[in-house]
Amino acid sequence: MLNRCIPSLSVCGDGIESNYLKPFRLLYNQNGTKKSWDFMRTHDSVSVLIFNTTSHCFVLVKQFRPAVYMCEWEKAKTKTSQGAEKTEEGEASESQEGQSATTEDTSSQWPPASAGVTYELCAGLVDKPDLPLEEIARQEVLEECGYDVPASKLKRITSYRSGVGVTGAKQTMFYAEVSDDNCVSAGGGEPREGELIEVVKVPLHEAMTFAYDERIPKTMGVIFSFIWFHNNMSPKYKISTNV
Repeated sequence: MLNRCIPSLSVCGDGIESNYLKPFRLLYNQNGTKKSWDFMRTHDSVSVLIFNTTSHCFVLVKQFRPAVYMCEWEKAKTKTSQGAEKTEEGEASESQEGQSATTEDTSSQWPPASAGVTYELCAGLVDKPDLPLEEIARQEVLEECGYDVPASKLKRITSYRSGVGVTGAKQTMFYAEVSDDNCVSAGGGEPREGELIEVVKVPLHEAMTFAYDERIPKTMGVIFSFIWFHNNMSPKYKISTNV
């Protein structure tokens, strides 16, 4: 999928506009106290928990997320900086110079691309106002995972606010049952939109172990949807989700 990443960091400022994020500052008065809050306006979105009834597995997507990658880079940089400070306070004067040089070299290195890869539900932006949410979700399932499912077969689970401190956007989650007969392509996303997506299957009996394994980077939507399935759908298939 993604073997290496060679980043070039630039900071968006005045004169640079994004089609997806719009920064704002809200000035308001709450209970007599003047306040301000910086936030980003973005599109609402849809997500889909896909369950393959042929193989009894969940279908997720795995992709590189620059924001996650940069968070990992910031953490690595902070640890390196702290290590350099300790070295400067260090005990051995002769080895101190060599250790400082090693730390400085490390701070200039970027983490491996895998540091920015996450497991997620199939999802997409609500950027087509003329289409119902079910149809947008259907198109995402087809593009990202390769399953052709009628919009009428999508079951609405719920909707919720995500990133309430930064965006407050609403995401609507659906559930879709598919079979191998519905698979019409390998998926992988839309290359023209810059998508590079790997389709991943998680067996039903391993689902909850997967959800709670903190070593596996995943979104909250994956965890919540697996729990929803365990509570609402597992009895139908009479298979343990390993809780």
